[in-house]
Amino acid sequence: MTINTNKYPSYLAEKVNKHVKRYSQEWGGRHIMHGLNPEKSSIKMISNDYLALANNPEIVAAQHDVLNSLENLVLMSSIFMHGDNPQLNFESRMADYMEAEESVLCQSGYNANVGLIQAIVEGTDAPIYIDMMAHMSLWDGSHFSKASVHQFRHNNVDHLISLIDRHGPGLVMVDSVYSTNGSVCPLKELVEKAYKKDCILLVDESHSLGTHGPNGRGMVVDYGLQDKVMFRTASLAKAFAGRAGIITCPEGFSEYFKFTAKPSIFSSALLPYEIAGLNKTLDLIIDADDRRERLHYNANFLRQALSDLGYKTDDSQSQIIALESGTERQTMVLKDALESKGVFGSVFCAPATAKKRALVRFSVNSSLTDSELNLIVDACKSIREAVGLSQWRSTRKQSAIPLSLSID
Repeated sequence: MTINTNKYPSYLAEKVNKHVKRYSQEWGGRHIMHGLNPEKSSIKMISNDYLALANNPEIVAAQHDVLNSLENLVLMSSIFMHGDNPQLNFESRMADYMEAEESVLCQSGYNANVGLIQAIVEGTDAPIYIDMMAHMSLWDGSHFSKASVHQFRHNNVDHLISLIDRHGPGLVMVDSVYSTNGSVCPLKELVEKAYKKDCILLVDESHSLGTHGPNGRGMVVDYGLQDKVMFRTASLAKAFAGRAGIITCPEGFSEYFKFTAKPSIFSSALLPYEIAGLNKTLDLIIDADDRRERLHYNANFLRQALSDLGYKTDDSQSQIIALESGTERQTMVLKDALESKGVFGSVFCAPATAKKRALVRFSVNSSLTDSELNLIVDACKSIREAVGLSQWRSTRKQSAIPLSLSID
């Protein structure tokens, strides 16, 4: 790949050329994200549509009905909304669903986190404590807030508490399920100890809302921590298969947020047909216990089967399973090998991971059949030598690797 940067100012040309060099010097002249295109028969684990609700006919019909009935559609910021309004009604419904006092609908999970952190700590002396593997939107929100930021070792509650003792109470931010490797936050211990230190808790439930807890209400509700976790956020582009974000908050905060958080003030709100789709999705998620059960069955089987084959999967405790191949070149080899077998995952590399800890992420969903799970396992078994599995730094050494695995 070549780009003519002569028209760019020198500082921008330098940045663009640095990116282009990754093609030639680190990726061998091709893009790490590009490869084969999935076919209809391919097994696709590149989406976070965990409950397989995307393109659900009931959701499509709900959106279609609103689109056909719209008159005098007005595009506007949510600060102008009041009275009997689709967004405000959905916010009330989501608050009830998530067992919170109020909720705020945002344009995305990213906007929710960036705007919320700014609204909480900007202009104060409150420090931020953030898990080192927290989502980039939490890191960017910390940066934009201009607060002092202290990262703690992943899922290490003792390290977090030692930082709080040193710097004082503030805002503690974690993911319930971490999107890179599928690890799960020790929420009970972390929330209890940070709450006792007079800290505010913010839990991003993007990868647990819809998939965990009673009726998919998330891990905070599952553990009964909603009275101690002041704020929860979630992307509704995961199990909800839409394009939005949600915040749960104490009474009175939603009004404050809408008139304080810049992503809220200076962005247009979602459109009525989008909210209609989210409303119908919520109906389906509440009644999706069978899908949740199948999702966790699929994830547990695949995680154990891959571990038995020599892949290190013990970081994962969820529907996200990472194959940490190491360097970006090694990850390209892994991606190509999987795709040649009809198995498609998502490449994670810098800046999503450290450069020498690139990986292919499998996002398991509830629609995977026994046959498809077996095909994934067979593919991962057959490529072990080709991808140099035994040489990966992440590989767990095992004394015995079974010849075959299947679902009864």
